[in-house]
Amino acid sequence: MDALATFPGGLWTALAALLAGYLLGSIPFGLLLTRIAGFGDLRGIGSGNIGATNVLRTGNKALAATTLALDTLKGTAAVLLCGYFSPEAGLVAGLGAFVGHCFPVWLKFRGGKGVATFLGILIAVAWPVAIAFAAIWLAVAAITRYSSLSALTAMTATPVILWWWAGPVPALLFVILAALSWYRHRANIARLTAGTESRIGSKG
Repeated sequence: MDALATFPGGLWTALAALLAGYLLGSIPFGLLLTRIAGFGDLRGIGSGNIGATNVLRTGNKALAATTLALDTLKGTAAVLLCGYFSPEAGLVAGLGAFVGHCFPVWLKFRGGKGVATFLGILIAVAWPVAIAFAAIWLAVAAITRYSSLSALTAMTATPVILWWWAGPVPALLFVILAALSWYRHRANIARLTAGTESRIGSKG
């Protein structure tokens, strides 16, 4: 409560930023784009996830790239729009956008795993660290061809790098985001352990 009392604009500003971020983050671009493109319900394809990796399993690379871009940009937009009022509001909106993507009310709280939105938030908070995130993701993907492992590795490294670059408050936010994404990846983790996880480019 003390933190909310000292939040710029008070409790209502914090809640407004959280809600605005949530609504923006909850837009299921992957699901909408695949339906418009005539692929039906994305949740019935591949892993059933609504993110860009599963959109790629439709075989449409342009659609997957568009989904990746939009899921990323909604995280960036949430931070920048609410960050106009205060940096703290931007961070809260980023949290809201991530939660909205992972747990959208429109889809009975069954959303994506948050990797692209995580990156989008990071771009707005500290773009050099976002470059480090992308480099780690690409390196692990090149070696293993596991999208999930690449994401989990990059997200785990991000708070450490961010603490050094921007301080403890942004780093703490990304600890929370990484923990939520690890939770959303629990099925992937189980498949990685069992050796049955699909690799990048697979339609399974």
